[in-house]
Amino acid sequence: MASSLRLDDALRSAAQAYLKPPGFRPFYGTAGYRALAPLLPSTVFRCGVLMAVRSLLLDAPTGICITASHNPAPDNGVKLVEPTGEMLTRSWEAHADSLACAESTEAFLAAFAALLEAEGIVLPPSSSSQSHAGVYIAHDTRPSSPGLAEAARVGAAALGVPTHDLGLLTTPQLHWAVARTAPGEHFNEDDYFAELAGAYAALVSRAATGGGAEPADGGAEPADVSVTGRAPLPSTPTVLHVDCANGVGAPKLLALADRCTAAGLHLTLHNTGEGALNGRCGADFVQKARLLPDGLEGAGPSYPCCSLDGDADRIVFFVPGTGAGLTLLDGDRIAALAALLCADLAAALPRGLSPAIGVVQTAYANGAATRYLTEALRLPVTVTPTGVKHLHAAAHAHDVGIYFEANGHGTVLFAPAYLLRLKEFVQAGANADDEDPTIARAVESGRDLLALSLLVNQTVGDALSILLLVVVALRRRGWTLEDWAGIYRDLPSRQSVRSVADRSVIVTADAERRVARPAALQPAIDAAVAAAPQGRAFVRPSGTEDVVRIYAEAATQEDADALAAEVSDLVALHAGGL
Repeated sequence: MASSLRLDDALRSAAQAYLKPPGFRPFYGTAGYRALAPLLPSTVFRCGVLMAVRSLLLDAPTGICITASHNPAPDNGVKLVEPTGEMLTRSWEAHADSLACAESTEAFLAAFAALLEAEGIVLPPSSSSQSHAGVYIAHDTRPSSPGLAEAARVGAAALGVPTHDLGLLTTPQLHWAVARTAPGEHFNEDDYFAELAGAYAALVSRAATGGGAEPADGGAEPADVSVTGRAPLPSTPTVLHVDCANGVGAPKLLALADRCTAAGLHLTLHNTGEGALNGRCGADFVQKARLLPDGLEGAGPSYPCCSLDGDADRIVFFVPGTGAGLTLLDGDRIAALAALLCADLAAALPRGLSPAIGVVQTAYANGAATRYLTEALRLPVTVTPTGVKHLHAAAHAHDVGIYFEANGHGTVLFAPAYLLRLKEFVQAGANADDEDPTIARAVESGRDLLALSLLVNQTVGDALSILLLVVVALRRRGWTLEDWAGIYRDLPSRQSVRSVADRSVIVTADAERRVARPAALQPAIDAAVAAAPQGRAFVRPSGTEDVVRIYAEAATQEDADALAAEVSDLVALHAGGL
């Protein structure tokens, strides 16, 4: 009882130093909280408490990363990481909101007590065995980040849970560290770089033969485009210009690039910290504005380029055109290229070991991308509600699950059970005396898939690892970014918003692709879509403000614009538009 009272006193005393600003109501988003940095100390302190409790419950380390990703520098945020390295389990998001939104210290302590009761947790924990609890804390380059990281440390320490300050890391590095650092060991950043660089070198050490880009009307079927023959690595290195968004990705990519030069990758880094974080640069700017980022205005046509975001969990690729324009290769195209690479690598495997490959998209994926995946590659496509946490969960249903949002956030997940089977096959093949070339090719394909599972971050989207994946895929086929862009043509699209009096009147179904209420709205949208050549449209309420988000695509930009305008008018008519 005495120790419990001491814990209560310590938590109360610590909480008094981190009072919530009056009127501020933080709301848990896809992976945590974001707001103007001065509003966040109480939220981050309480997240420190939450992740300490989570760690004690699971007897395993958890993680906290201080970042606001692609937001401007005055903003900040906090992302929460499970012991698996994945995002905080959805069942605990309500606990996070209860703590974060408590109006006073006493209300916070009451919410804390309710959390313990709901989860059946007794504090302090029994000391009968050695605890593996701990909280790893990292942050990005924002000036406010070190102070917020300290708030997280104080929150965890108030419960007596050890914290590990990992300093400046990308968000994906923090996820990787939590998942891959064994209890009692310390995270070594060199291990992260070595694993990615080693897997990259293995995958490009002998490049694949053959193959120009498939035609944009759908292209060859997988049987025609699989790559099993091998040729020496091309002597010409891959050159790529990288916009680092003036964020944490710059120093980390520089360290990784030094390890990949010998394997034929030459990177030129731009926006490495000399300008404003995410200011007219970065993946979000390039993907939305479709303009060259600052620092690359002078890039000539056909320069191969890519952009990271502020915490290096997103990436998009592009080729400069005339003026400020560009050809964008977004997350939809990365998913298609990743799927093609996985199909290539698996083609030589025996039938019983060929993985079930699946792709996960949201309704925002361009219809041409979906058609390429389902018709040209003959892969199943699952659609989930918007939000990377939904895509990540659905990708676990496949032996190899691929997901990317159009903004460039995504990864390739390998099922542990499938990797075990693959390792056993490769080991058996390595020990066999059989010189059958078919078996040899199959074993080599197995090794390549295992290397790919190490190259691609298995916990969260990671711009650095996806950069290497794209280079591997292009290098093995001898493709340029223009070849990649030619595998299909995007349908023209338009996104817009319509203000409404109350966004809650719109309820969606079928992964946000259909409107369930108001009942008259979906039939009206269906009629508008039917009149537009290759038309598709959907609406969904915003999660944070009284607006309805509208997406439309059609055969021409004029048709897409007209369809979006008509659907906006239908929202106003049936859902109380302003």
